[in-house]
Parts: sequence; C-alpha cells; structure tokens
Amino acid sequence: MTSKLKDKIKKENFQDPIEIEGNQIFPGQDLEVKIPVAKMPSDTRLYMHTFIYRSVNKGPTVLILAGIHGDEINGIEIASQLNFDKIFKNLKCGNVIVLPLVNVFGFNNFSRDVPDGKDVNRSFPGSSTGSLASRVAYIITKTLLPHCDYAIDLHTGGASRYNYPQVRYSSKVEGCTELAEAFNAPLMIDLPLIPNSLRRVAKDQNVKAIVYEGGESERLDNLAISCGKSGILKVLSHFGMIDLGMLESKNKTTKISETFWQRSSKSGIFIWCKSSGDLVKKGEVMGIIKDPYGYNKIEIKSKYSGIIIGHNNASIVNQGDALFHIGKDQNETSF
Repeated sequence: MTSKLKDKIKKENFQDPIEIEGNQIFPGQDLEVKIPVAKMPSDTRLYMHTFIYRSVNKGPTVLILAGIHGDEINGIEIASQLNFDKIFKNLKCGNVIVLPLVNVFGFNNFSRDVPDGKDVNRSFPGSSTGSLASRVAYIITKTLLPHCDYAIDLHTGGASRYNYPQVRYSSKVEGCTELAEAFNAPLMIDLPLIPNSLRRVAKDQNVKAIVYEGGESERLDNLAISCGKSGILKVLSHFGMIDLGMLESKNKTTKISETFWQRSSKSGIFIWCKSSGDLVKKGEVMGIIKDPYGYNKIEIKSKYSGIIIGHNNASIVNQGDALFHIGKDQNETSF
C-alpha cells in the first residue's frame, strides 16, 4: 500500500472491531447486520440489511449503497449481484460495507420517497426523532459513515428519464476526482454538492463520495447494471483491495464540463429518434411531438452540440417537461 493511500485511511487502529448495531466485526470476518429502521402500520418491522466484509490487512473502507430512492432498482441489482457473486469475500486489504436497499418503504410501494412523501437524499444528516426520511438518513450518517473513507451511491434516472451510465462527483472535494476516474464510467460529470444530500454530509465527515447514475426507475437495464458492477470492481482494484487481472482495462471516459436541459415547447405524444449516449449537433432533429388527432407535429431540434446524457422515455409529455439532458465535452471548445 502506498503512503498516499495510507494518508486517506481514517486515523484508527485497523485491528479494532467495526461496531454496528451492537455487533463487532473484526478483521477477517464477514457479517450481515439487520439495522432496524421503523415499523409499518401493520406492526411489521423493517430493516436495512447491511453486509460488512473485512480483510486482515489494513486498507480503506468503501461503502456501497443503493435504493436511497426506492424505485431505482438498477443500483439494488448491482449491489445484490456483487453480493451473490461473493466479490467481497477474501479482500486483499481494507473493508467493504454494502447496503443493497436503503429505502425499504419506497421499494415496497414502487416509490422514490418514503410514505410521508419526503426524499431521503434531501434529508441528511437526519435526526433520530425527525421524519421517516430523516431517521433513515440519520442511521447512515451516524452508524455507517464514521467507519468509511469512500462511498459509492448507486442511482438511476427518475420519472421516466433514462440516464446514460455516468458518475457525478465534485472536483472541489479532495479525492473525489480520483475516485470518479477509477470508476471509469462512460461519462464523468462534475457537479456541486446538493444541500442535505449524502454527498454533502459525506464531505462533512471526510468521506469521499460519488454518485453513479444508470438507467431509469422501475426498469432493469443491462448496460447500466454492467457498467455499475464494472465501476465498483475497478475502484476496489484501484485501491488494491481485489485483483481484476485482464478485466481492469480502462474504457474511454468523457468528462462533461456543462449540462443543459432541453424542454418541450408543447404538449403531446413524444417520439424520440436520438437517445442517451448519442452525439448531437446544434440544429439536429432529436425527435417529434404530435397531437393525438394527427393534425400537427413539431420537430425537436437540438439547441446545443454535445452528448445526450439523459432522455425522457415518457410517451406523453406536457409543455415544459424535460426531454433531453445534453452534456458538453470539456475537451470541446465550441457548440
């Protein structure tokens, strides 16, 4: 392990146990801990199933979590597949903590939010006596983040919007650019920290955090799942925690410097002919909107040149709806 990496590991004795919900996990041990969240009106108890994997050798602790938004199932599938494949068994160094499903309430109800309508990812650092979303956020903030050096938060597009596989990070937080580059997603997008988000509270606790976005809510997507799994493996390999061998080859990553939303100028039936991952030029037709009676249709021409990083899969749109999310390659000098 390099001295540079040692400096990034939290100042604690690696031989000490990681304590979670009254359980002690020592180096070389693996354990599943069920963290109680709350009870449903039926008195059914709900838990966050948390998997802790520890090496016998000192190294960073990486938190992998999914399902903060309960309807974003691609991230849940990424984490569960890695668990099932026993990827984190016999780590060469360090620790991995995995939460395949944070928002159990949203998952059970096909919902982004918890039953009180609040967004967990806008409720950090949370409160033990606050709203349900705030209590879930509090558990992560107080129970898990203090043990961690890095965090990878798995998401998808919401409200019928598909996101091309991408990593979102803040270059202003030391270590996040390195983490995003190691993940090696097709797109890297430098975005500021959002107040009351996991990335924001992670920074406050000296945890380097990135968000992976891929696919859309309530729908499994093979490309999003594959890129997410590959990215996590590359991060762990980058820190010397696993050995990928020939699978470690780097893919091309496009760094996005600016992003723009193109919105619908009218309501109607939306049919796109360009989608996420496509390159577009200013003035190029990306789709059409037509009325349901066959009287009129308009072409949607791109206002920008760049790469489509997200698009709307809704068949019916209203005036003002977001249709295409376009990113500008930081290496390009003009639109």
